[in-house]
Amino acid sequence: MNTTDPTAPAITYADSGVDTAAGDRAVELMKEAVAATHGPQVLGGIGAFAGLVDVSALKDYQRPLLASSTDGVGTKIAIAREMDIHDTIGRDLVGMVVDDIIVVGAAPLAMTDYIACGQVVPERVADIVRGIAEGCQLAGCALVGGETAEHPGLMAPEDYDVAGAAVGVVEADQLLGPDRVRHGDVVIGMDASGLHSNGYSLVRAVIAAQGLALDTHVDDFGRSLGQELLEPTRIYTADLLAVLGDERSQGAIHALSHVTGGGLAANLARVMPRGLAARVDRSTWEPASVFAQMSRWGSVPQLDLEGTLNMGIGMVALVGADQADSVLAVLAERGLGARVIGEVIGEDALPEPGTPLEQVITGAKGVEGGAVLLASQHPGWA
Repeated sequence: MNTTDPTAPAITYADSGVDTAAGDRAVELMKEAVAATHGPQVLGGIGAFAGLVDVSALKDYQRPLLASSTDGVGTKIAIAREMDIHDTIGRDLVGMVVDDIIVVGAAPLAMTDYIACGQVVPERVADIVRGIAEGCQLAGCALVGGETAEHPGLMAPEDYDVAGAAVGVVEADQLLGPDRVRHGDVVIGMDASGLHSNGYSLVRAVIAAQGLALDTHVDDFGRSLGQELLEPTRIYTADLLAVLGDERSQGAIHALSHVTGGGLAANLARVMPRGLAARVDRSTWEPASVFAQMSRWGSVPQLDLEGTLNMGIGMVALVGADQADSVLAVLAERGLGARVIGEVIGEDALPEPGTPLEQVITGAKGVEGGAVLLASQHPGWA
């Protein structure tokens, strides 16, 4: 039985909070940036139900393995929203996804994104996607599709979240990982661009406790606090593919570790084989001032800081000792700061921790492998 009141006002989809016209406007604003990531291997364009990538080149592989990854950028979005700067978040998203794929030696092929928001603001969505497209270009990866979902009533109008997924390929006999790591390998640490996209719940708690405004100029940073916190995540994929493909350093890298949530030691432990350990010497690098400031502002214990933030090292390579100089040379030519920060030893040769700060990490994120010892202290740190 139809009980509709003919005198009641009609309710449209727009009345419920979903503006399809705004979504179409956002697509128009982002089309050019997305298209810039497309090479001849991408078929069709934006707006299709599915992104298409020609993978006929995989016929030249002996045994191609597909590598996939998905991630977001966490509560760093709260900083972007307060600053009303949204294009850097996209680069963060790409870095968090594709740099997990390069860890196994895979070259990224294609990426997709997902943006959920309380209200579609076309310019804001387009800024986010432009940042994603810029990150994909830096990584040599095609952005082949995405989705923007408007969730009125579930999310506040100014709220949004982003996620992404990518797929890459690696030849089976070139797969990197713990099986390749050997006693005597050296640990190369590559510079982070800043906090990257992890630990922002801790960072935001520290800032709130200090009552700091994001527009506060910090002399140590040479810019505002908000600008420092929004520094985009460094994307290492292209640099590492260059190392893997350069005849001077081919075969040099045995394993890689992307330093994300959990910090350097916990992530490095994920690629250490049983029976071996990495001894990492803190004295070989000085973390950027943002890490020291977080420690001072929040009286954050160093071990807690190290278990949350990257401490200035965003990617780690385990490399044959005789080829370390070649790897460092290629990275230097590409403008990426890197240095030897440790060595691989037998787990039974690990020294007993000599100070409360010397800590051994094993069994990180469910991986029952080898161990990592953080030893010594950073220059300038008490």
